[in-house]
Amino acid sequence: MIKVYLVMLMCSTTPGNECKPIPTPVEEFNTYHKCIYFGYDYSSILLKEMTTEAVDKYEIYTRFDCKSDKII
Repeated sequence: MIKVYLVMLMCSTTPGNECKPIPTPVEEFNTYHKCIYFGYDYSSILLKEMTTEAVDKYEIYTRFDCKSDKII
């Protein structure tokens, strides 16, 4: 059995602004498919909640990864 963990970052292309980890409503999944799908969906939600001006000015984007861990 495996567990898959979502790690999500909020980033900007503005010099001096590093990517920062952000919390997500769900962090643990039973399959990679569910994790990666949630990552894309949640990224879209986050960006839609921001103003166009903020996203354009700071060139905001998200990064995420789904990491597998075997459970014995």
